[in-house]
Amino acid sequence: MTIPAQFDTKAIEQKWYNYWMENNYFHSKPDHRTPYTIVIPPPNVTGVLHMGHMLNNTIQDVLIRRARLKGFNACWVPGTDHASIATEAKVVAKLKSEGINKNDLTREEFLKHAYDWTEKYGGTILEQLKQLGCSCDWDRTKFTMDEDMSASVIKSFVDLYNKGLIYRGYRMVNWDPEAQTTLSDEEVNYEEQNGKLYFLKYKIQGSEEFLTIATTRPETIFGDTAICINPNDERFTHLKGKKAIVPIAGRVIPIIEDEYVDIEFGTGCLKVTPAHDVNDKMLGDKHNLEVIDIFNDDASLNSFGLHYQGQDRFEVRKSIEKELEENGSLVKTEIHLNKVGTSERTKAVIEPRLSDQWFLKMDELVKPAIKAVLETEEIKLYPKKFENTYRHWLENIRDWNISRQLWWGQQIPAYYYGDGKEDFVVAETIEEALVLAKEKTSNSQLQTSDLKQDADALDTWFSSWLWPMAVFGGILDPKNEDFKYYYPTNDLVTGPDILFFWVARMIISGYEYTGKKPFNNVYLTGLVRDKQRRKMSKSLGNSPDPLGLIEKFGADGVRVGLLLSASAGNDIMFDEELCNQGKGFSNKIWNAFKLIKGWEVSESISQPESSKVAIEWYEAKLQQTLAEIEDSFEKYRISDALMAIYKLVWDDFCSWFLEMIKPAYQQPIDKVTFAKAIEMMENNMKLLHPFMPFLTEEIWHLIKDRTKEEALIVSEWPILKSFDAQLISDFDNIIEVISGVRNIRKDKNIAFKDVIELKVLNKEETTTYFDSIIMKLGNISNYEYVSEQVDGALSFRVKSNEYFIPMAGSIDVEAEIAKLTEELNYVKGFLKSVQVKLSNEKFVANAKAEIIENERKKEADALAKIATIEQSLANLS
Repeated sequence: MTIPAQFDTKAIEQKWYNYWMENNYFHSKPDHRTPYTIVIPPPNVTGVLHMGHMLNNTIQDVLIRRARLKGFNACWVPGTDHASIATEAKVVAKLKSEGINKNDLTREEFLKHAYDWTEKYGGTILEQLKQLGCSCDWDRTKFTMDEDMSASVIKSFVDLYNKGLIYRGYRMVNWDPEAQTTLSDEEVNYEEQNGKLYFLKYKIQGSEEFLTIATTRPETIFGDTAICINPNDERFTHLKGKKAIVPIAGRVIPIIEDEYVDIEFGTGCLKVTPAHDVNDKMLGDKHNLEVIDIFNDDASLNSFGLHYQGQDRFEVRKSIEKELEENGSLVKTEIHLNKVGTSERTKAVIEPRLSDQWFLKMDELVKPAIKAVLETEEIKLYPKKFENTYRHWLENIRDWNISRQLWWGQQIPAYYYGDGKEDFVVAETIEEALVLAKEKTSNSQLQTSDLKQDADALDTWFSSWLWPMAVFGGILDPKNEDFKYYYPTNDLVTGPDILFFWVARMIISGYEYTGKKPFNNVYLTGLVRDKQRRKMSKSLGNSPDPLGLIEKFGADGVRVGLLLSASAGNDIMFDEELCNQGKGFSNKIWNAFKLIKGWEVSESISQPESSKVAIEWYEAKLQQTLAEIEDSFEKYRISDALMAIYKLVWDDFCSWFLEMIKPAYQQPIDKVTFAKAIEMMENNMKLLHPFMPFLTEEIWHLIKDRTKEEALIVSEWPILKSFDAQLISDFDNIIEVISGVRNIRKDKNIAFKDVIELKVLNKEETTTYFDSIIMKLGNISNYEYVSEQVDGALSFRVKSNEYFIPMAGSIDVEAEIAKLTEELNYVKGFLKSVQVKLSNEKFVANAKAEIIENERKKEADALAKIATIEQSLANLS
């Protein structure tokens, strides 16, 4: 079989992905095997692949491919999320570009546009994941707006409502004026921003006196309904029971008293705007204050804003400052650092707003989720450091606002039959709602046309928190075969940024609906950043195109490049050079394979001792690495597992093993050694396959013709066996011996084809097992153990053993003595500088233990080198 000179990534990737798909290797169905299940964190349906997706899904593919090789029934469920806010915003923008206003459409008309949009752009990201090599069970692909998925969400809502856990309440919520919907607390990011503190004068009614009040938001004065003072503040005792006049608005408002006001903060008095501040709302409720909402849905001012009506809040802030200054109401302004809430999705500044919304009670629901992670460790987070973040969020959780003022999403299954706030029923269908409404009103004449469904949609996260259950039909039919077999799932791989939004909520819902955990382990990846530690984003232009990277370096190269630096929970400083390193690794493996397959095999020659020793050593080394890999996977240290394989293949296999067994120039290799070399190559391919699926499958089939049942993707992971650790340790010393010989050859310009002698003063009684390896790799004609030092020879030391290479007049003795003397003087100078440090009591007392240890190692190495050089000089004298 002819092996191409170069590894053509593009042709190979397409060939093998098609082969895997055609033979249905990714598909899983329940059987006698133990299941291993992963559910994908569903990306936005209209999204495209970015570096975070690339990392996250590569890790999942590594886990699922390894599980498949280890004999598990591996099932990786893919899918996408409808992403209410993001997708609706894109559809609205598209309609606007076509001259269509969303508000001019019916809900049904808008949803048709939304489905057309998702049909056109949805699924792009899943197709891109295939180019990365992701071995998802594509037959199980789910979309959170699929009919069965939506039915699961509605069933969940009705169930929780009937349990008394969902309620409708008029409360202060987070309003996103760009998306024009409410957000949960977790969808608000708080950022420190420099702004202004405005000191305003409020005239006391019936007098010439003024109160000065500090505010960061002067535009909200139109919603002021009181001024609050502390009853213990003697400065304002005379104002009790009086009233003040709001600047510009001219409205008269009461001066109230409450110990909530901090006497020491600001001016000691507070303007109260119950409609636009959660703390003001509490004061308003307590003192029965009027509530005035001054904003439209887009955060422009409404009619309460007088001549500012229709203007954006921030524009009003600029304009009103001038007006307040002109009418004498502005005392001064100061620069003020303020925490501002912004929308996690649109980045718009959030407005606190009073609104009727649907909420889910969380205080009891979270208890099993706290216990599972923080007490019993039934669910484990990797790395463990995220447990503190998890604890803080769950122990301080508030009720979840689950309604959104959107059309794209599952419509809330509440049906109104009257004008009152309590004139509604909750049911899965309008027919069931009619039955309930008739019972509630005792009105048998009611018809479905009398019912009006709540216009709001449910929060997207209220859909995706059911994901591990819903993808297997576990909400609609918890006794179905798939759900009983695949749930709970095994590993969840996701980013720490959605630990609250998604991970914790899936744990909560899992225990609520099944009494079981949704997964065993959560592997939290880091964020992918650039070399300057900046988060990758389109706006910064620092995020490479993932598909462009695959085109340039190959999917295997990109996977390796990402994973080599991707330790759990730690951010990745991405550099394209990592992918180039991955591509270089691919080429190294390919060339090693070509070398083996290029050897002529002889049936008649016997196996050399050096090859027999090399095979025993490499088998032990492979087992040692396998043990290391298994330990790394157990601890979810995927990067460490890859690095162990990388070193095994690059250093141990390519650099040492192949050199040890390589036949002489134009000579054949014996069949026993060749068969073992192929066996070792196959084992390497098995270990590498989860990380580099395309290259390994190609080599696997080039080794020999295989049936579809024999494909690498469904082969068997190497079995961990006991190994001789002493053999490996001994070889580490042999590497030093060979390096010593090679250094002298290089230094003295002795070509490898020229044989030399090597004599050893074996003070440590080192094993002679590797003598044949030393002779082959050093091209040594005579390898002899001696009882005393050899005169007239160059020497080097490995531990306590001394090695001598007789030079017999082949060198300029005087020049060599001069060179060694110069080197000796340099090393002695270096030793002196190290010993000065170590004799400094202050340095030894204050330096870290590892620094002291490093300096002592430098001292020991220098002493050993000095002894070696002095011995060489003695031999030349």
